[in-house]
Amino acid sequence: MGTTPNPKFLGRDSSLPASPEAAELDYVPNPRSGELYMVRFAAPEFTSLCPVTGQPDFAHLVIDYAPGETIVESKSLKLFLGSFRNHCGFHEDVTVGIGKRLFDEMQPKWLRIGGYWYPRGGIPIDVFWQSGAPPQALWLPDQGVASYRGRG
Repeated sequence: MGTTPNPKFLGRDSSLPASPEAAELDYVPNPRSGELYMVRFAAPEFTSLCPVTGQPDFAHLVIDYAPGETIVESKSLKLFLGSFRNHCGFHEDVTVGIGKRLFDEMQPKWLRIGGYWYPRGGIPIDVFWQSGAPPQALWLPDQGVASYRGRG
């Protein structure tokens, strides 16, 4: 497997970053970089703030990616996602921004994000972004979040 990576946050006390811009994402070498596989992160309790009212907005995020040379270290991802708690942003900007930042920094073979937002004003808003067509032969399971019916 090579040398052991030295992530900044793993095994250390860490505080929540003040903003998504201040959050640092850690990437470590992919121990299976020559193989095609998919990784899924689900954040069923994601929170940001409405830019109009300042009230909290809630979503279930699902991030799927086919790693390239690196993988994202999960604690740094958790801190990054948590940094949105005091960040004002429209659902579309938040969801696509998370996907693009991960894709730009990690440089996976492919990435998609589904943002399944709970209703605001009685309307649930679901936002989807992907980096492009998925690699051939990559197994793409359904993201597993049903259309809104009291989302649970």
